[in-house]
Amino acid sequence: MSVFQQPDFDDHEHVAFFSDQAAGLKCVIAVHNTNLGPALGGLRIWPYADEDAALTDALRLSRGMTYKSALAGLSLGGGKAVVIADPRRDKTEDLLRAFGRAVDRLAGKYITAEDVGSTVADLQTVRRETEFVAGIPDSGGEDPSSATAYGVYRGIKAAARHVFGSDSLYGLTVALQGAGNVGRHLAELLHEAKANLIVADINPAAVADLVQRFGATAISTDKIHMTCAEVFAPCALGASLNDQTIPELRARIVAGSANNQLAEARHGAMLREHGILYAPDYAINAGGVINIAHEGPGYDRQAAFAHVGRIQDTLAQIFELSDREGIATSAAADRLAEDRFMTKAA
Repeated sequence: MSVFQQPDFDDHEHVAFFSDQAAGLKCVIAVHNTNLGPALGGLRIWPYADEDAALTDALRLSRGMTYKSALAGLSLGGGKAVVIADPRRDKTEDLLRAFGRAVDRLAGKYITAEDVGSTVADLQTVRRETEFVAGIPDSGGEDPSSATAYGVYRGIKAAARHVFGSDSLYGLTVALQGAGNVGRHLAELLHEAKANLIVADINPAAVADLVQRFGATAISTDKIHMTCAEVFAPCALGASLNDQTIPELRARIVAGSANNQLAEARHGAMLREHGILYAPDYAINAGGVINIAHEGPGYDRQAAFAHVGRIQDTLAQIFELSDREGIATSAAADRLAEDRFMTKAA
């Protein structure tokens, strides 16, 4: 199938395929829109079933980054890189450096950062081949996962206020799907807020850590969305909200860090029909990209995290528009973001 015929192709400006047989690199880099600035998006390393699955992920994720940056008020566009590989087995220095050379060939149109399957240390290796890397100490910032988690935490507070009339999380139960870098930071913030935690992850050691540190309750990955909780927080891979899972949800709120949580756009309306408040993924998980936008020699963590904290206000605006217009929160977020990036920057 042609790239142009892919269901998730959305007038992307640039889709590039890279291969380096010696290094084991098979990579897709998608640039969705650069009206507001260069495309920023993370490096996802994942053992995709086939090239079509990798391309679909790159197209969807890069589009989400455009909307995320626009809604956060940043002078950045949206892009994404996906590498077809198992990060536990195939990730080598040669592969990472070959990826760096691929990024460099785009001459700054795409800037890479951390994502699923990649780490800050990996990006430092990539940095040896290209300057177009963000979210590492060399770029004058810090690991963006803590900022992402803080933004999700503030987003959960916004949703709690809208549904329950208070942004206090004391005594609320949060079902946390995913205990990776962002999930761990989020669990700590929720624990400090006196929320109760139920957690699931494909990595038993990660779950055990949260059980020991925060008194979380462990549950299987196939049951986490069905558990009795006020908040379901998807913090793993996307498409967790679909025809099967939405009717099984018992939470009043869905608010988490995962990208592309809706399997299809229509599932935003389906959540609304089921009386579930959805915090659109690219609105609530923008903390990392906001923090990256503050990077540089004069990086001010306090100012960066204050900007991240405004995610709470953005979500309140989305929820208000959704109620006023009788539309899904995902549609409300799209409308606000499109108002900002559809016009090319001067």
